[in-house]
Amino acid sequence: MKIRYYIFALFLLTVQSVFAQKFTAAASSTQVGTGEQFQVDFTVNASGDRFSPPNFNGFQVLSGPNISQSMSSINGVTSESTSYSYILMPVKEGTLTIGPASIVVNGRRLTTNSLSIRVVKGRPVPKASQSPQQGQEDQVVADNSGDLSKSIFLRAVADKSNVYQGEQLTLTFRLYTRIGVVGVDDAKIPELNGFWSEEVKLAQNQLPKVETYKGVKYNVIDIKQSILFPERSGDIKIDPLQMTFEVQKPVHTNDIFDQFFGGSVKQVKLALKTNQVIIHVKPLPEAGKPAGFNGAVGNFRVSSSLDKKELKSNESLNYKITVTGTGNLKLVEAPPVNFPNDFEKYDPKVTDSIQNDLAVLKGRREFNYLLIPRHQGNYTIDAAKFSYFNPVSRRYVTLSTSAYNVKVNKGATESNVTAYSGDEDLRNKDIRYIKPETEFSKKGESFYGSLLYYLLLLAGPVVFAVAYVYYRWNLRVNSDRIAVKSRNAGRMATKHLSSAKKQLEANNTKMFYEDISRGLYGYISDKFNIPYADLNKENIAETLRSRKVNEEHIDQLMDTLSLCEMARYAPVTGISAQEVFSKATNIINNIENRS
Repeated sequence: MKIRYYIFALFLLTVQSVFAQKFTAAASSTQVGTGEQFQVDFTVNASGDRFSPPNFNGFQVLSGPNISQSMSSINGVTSESTSYSYILMPVKEGTLTIGPASIVVNGRRLTTNSLSIRVVKGRPVPKASQSPQQGQEDQVVADNSGDLSKSIFLRAVADKSNVYQGEQLTLTFRLYTRIGVVGVDDAKIPELNGFWSEEVKLAQNQLPKVETYKGVKYNVIDIKQSILFPERSGDIKIDPLQMTFEVQKPVHTNDIFDQFFGGSVKQVKLALKTNQVIIHVKPLPEAGKPAGFNGAVGNFRVSSSLDKKELKSNESLNYKITVTGTGNLKLVEAPPVNFPNDFEKYDPKVTDSIQNDLAVLKGRREFNYLLIPRHQGNYTIDAAKFSYFNPVSRRYVTLSTSAYNVKVNKGATESNVTAYSGDEDLRNKDIRYIKPETEFSKKGESFYGSLLYYLLLLAGPVVFAVAYVYYRWNLRVNSDRIAVKSRNAGRMATKHLSSAKKQLEANNTKMFYEDISRGLYGYISDKFNIPYADLNKENIAETLRSRKVNEEHIDQLMDTLSLCEMARYAPVTGISAQEVFSKATNIINNIENRS
């Protein structure tokens, strides 16, 4: 009798749950302007699979589907809901209709209500570099198969693979995904050996774009982008970027209880890495290379200016050379200038105004010389020649600045002595002045033979012996490079933390967390002689435990490293940057105190 009762109760519960299932659609706003963003949510109060979104005709899909789940238990009654969210932007005016979405729950296909959106005239619709088309084609649908390699992967993309030495190229690390990404657990950034690099600052809250790769649409986001200039010729290999993601893996199940408790999506950790990139670097041609070429590669212009053309002797004037254009500006050296011999010249002050807009390094570099003519006369500052290699035209270009005539009048403090011209014969013709009188000291009154003379004479061997002992001691102490790195680990970490503090004061959160991460990883590598390629959390924790480091300090270090890696790719909440800085400082101090 009890068995029949339980079966009947289970039947009633099942029937009640089936008829209580609801699948609804809601929009954050039913009236929007063109070019404005709004959110549409499709929510089911059960666990379902085979979600099918509607056609978004007249809208541009900026993000989605973003899947979120929730579960609650009140008075023994458990309830759950799953939401599929999209960020949309209307591209035309009028009353547009978003059709119903569908999902399968317990073998039954449920559909939502339709949504009517009134679109009024707003701002112009921005054109994305790879904007999706209207309709069903602009949806990135999650792959429910078990092979995650087709649903999420990393790519390293170089805009050029064949370049000249010193030619500019852009390297971008991108994430392609068709499933939900919960967070980043670990990341290993490759060393760009063989390149001079300039990192491009990416927007922290960038929206994913839709890109078709091998016939499949993916949500794509740029993780890291760098402008590179190869420093040598030959084939240069760029190691892969390695990252560990926590993703939502779709799981198909027909078990009603598994569906009820959220078995359709499972969070798993997935280690990914990019493909290896090889850049083929050609040497700069020898044919036609100008004599004054100093390695500038790109497309440049050169100009010069002089703040005054007439002045008095011993007054100063400023001579400036400006190089503008695109290319390796930060590696450009000052063109050689022939200044008159009577001009006192100081090393130029270098001022840069360079930006990397659209992943292209461009701007200007100024060389400002301070000149002081010492004598009156008419002088000429010759034209300066600046040579560079243009990789587009594949030839060398030589540009010239203007020449300047400078008139120097006699100043109040100028002497009547003719300026020295550098001719040795003129000095040898001068008649030396003979002193008619001189004074002699008596024997015994001179420094020679005095007590101080003998003390200083003995001090020489003593100083030499002390210096030799110190040299041998220093040689012995510094012969062990591993021990030297370990001793200096704290000092090197302090430099990174100082840089992080400056970034924090400048409100540059991304660079702050990057400096904290570099400081901690570099400190652990130097302190415990762990190769940088072997740095991972498991290896670090095992090493610290073997060195009897407190478990609490190890946990703080692991949490701080994870937080820094997460903050470099997504904003973090719940903890202040100042608290992270204090934790990193305390971790290093605690390890140093135990050493």
